[in-house]
Amino acid sequence: MSGSEAVAKPGITVLASKISKEYVDEITKKVEALKSIRPEGPLLVGFLANGDPAAEMYASWTKKTSESMGFRYELRRVDEKDFLEEAIIEANRDDAVDGIMVYYPIFGNAQDQYLQQVVAREKDVEGLNHVYYQNMYHNIRYLDNEKQLKSILPCTPLAIVKILEYLKIYNTLLPEGNRLYGKKVVIVNRSEIVGRPLAALLANDGAIVFSVDVNNVQKFTRGESLKFIKHHVEDLGPYSEDLLKQCCADADVIITGVPSPKYKFPTEYVRDGTVCINFSSEKNFDDSIKTKASLYVPMTGKVTISMLLRNMLRLIENAEKVKAKN
Repeated sequence: MSGSEAVAKPGITVLASKISKEYVDEITKKVEALKSIRPEGPLLVGFLANGDPAAEMYASWTKKTSESMGFRYELRRVDEKDFLEEAIIEANRDDAVDGIMVYYPIFGNAQDQYLQQVVAREKDVEGLNHVYYQNMYHNIRYLDNEKQLKSILPCTPLAIVKILEYLKIYNTLLPEGNRLYGKKVVIVNRSEIVGRPLAALLANDGAIVFSVDVNNVQKFTRGESLKFIKHHVEDLGPYSEDLLKQCCADADVIITGVPSPKYKFPTEYVRDGTVCINFSSEKNFDDSIKTKASLYVPMTGKVTISMLLRNMLRLIENAEKVKAKN
């Protein structure tokens, strides 16, 4: 590498496949250990009812990845959206099914939120059930008072947390729960599936998070000196380029998730050395980001699938503990 190239690209690109490797190894060993109760491997069922090419691709990745680790994966296509609820209920009742996931958006409105609650909590590998969400927002990590049954976190926000841990953004010298203290994070996405829960998770871990969408900018924080147990939200006003630029001026991390091929995050807003992560299926940063970011993660899909399968193993573990108790 010449001196000029070294100056032009001071940071490095980190691939999701590299980050996910340690989880792949851990998950594969756990599936092997389940042979006595799941001899053919745990069964994950995915429901596809939207004909979205990105969802098709994600389903294909999920099948390939899960089968490589010893799981069984079954994609169930539902041509008539209105029959999806019945199909999910049928899978809820089927003892052979260990985990259920649905490829959203389907209706693109409150009906999708309703369907998220139709999936049985005990089989919800995506962590979208209201009990899991309530626990996450309130910084509660268990489902029971005895702290035997671990709560599930939404798999894409959880994947981004694991990526930040891998990149050493979390300070392991600090107590667990405070390890993002002093860090500033910008998230360009406030969807109920990823952006908002991610902002809450990172703020609950001690970060100051600026949550950006087309309407406004919100600040998620546990208050000065982390005085609150869980995050609080402050509205900073309507979205504007100036406000976004201001939020990014001293950001340690910028995370994007805009599902549009036309959107590109302005590289000039990124200060030198910022960590940049994109979880959208579209490329939210152009190649110039490599001249500014210290660490750049262009996609998160493989880590997300690992977290989904990890969630599924946790659900099986919880189910076995409940069975033993009864």
